[in-house]
Amino acid sequence: MATMTTFDTLFAGVPVMAILRGMSAEKSVELASRAWDLGIECVEVPVQSEEAARVLGAVVAAGAERGKPVGAGTVTGMERLEWAVSAGAAFTVAPGLNAAVARASAVAGLPHLPGVATPTDVQAARGLGLDWLKAFPASVLGVEWFRAMRGPFPEVPFVATGGIDAGNAAEYLAAGARVVAVGSALEDPTQLPRLAALLSR
Repeated sequence: MATMTTFDTLFAGVPVMAILRGMSAEKSVELASRAWDLGIECVEVPVQSEEAARVLGAVVAAGAERGKPVGAGTVTGMERLEWAVSAGAAFTVAPGLNAAVARASAVAGLPHLPGVATPTDVQAARGLGLDWLKAFPASVLGVEWFRAMRGPFPEVPFVATGGIDAGNAAEYLAAGARVVAVGSALEDPTQLPRLAALLSR
């Protein structure tokens, strides 16, 4: 897709993304700044409510000061896509595959990362021209899912999302995930430094 930014650029050499869900704007900016300081470039803020969209805007503003792109997560419909665009998100992420949302996101100039869980999902997403795909929920799919997908889809870069933390992230990367996305585990302040250690892989 011809967009200003691509996931190849966003994830270049950085196999970790931080998901800041359900936190205050102040806490989200604080965690995003810690992530950036540690070399974790990619940050996502889910927009499941108008308040969450305001939090996204605050993190986008903080990222803009440092030249860091911030994405909008859980973009499952047009209203949430509008919130993402208004907040200045650099990309959109969804738990599943919705062709209309993917197309509208592309029209808005935002690369879209849809959730997939089956080979059918993967083929459908690739048919829409989507390159990077989010394997969700990764902990339920398991590391063997990533190994199995290498056979028919060796060219597809997957982002493992859901149930990932510093304790199992390396296992998913070794199984074939190109990036691990960590969300609720970030409530633990020891997670970010441990995840940053993966950057030297």
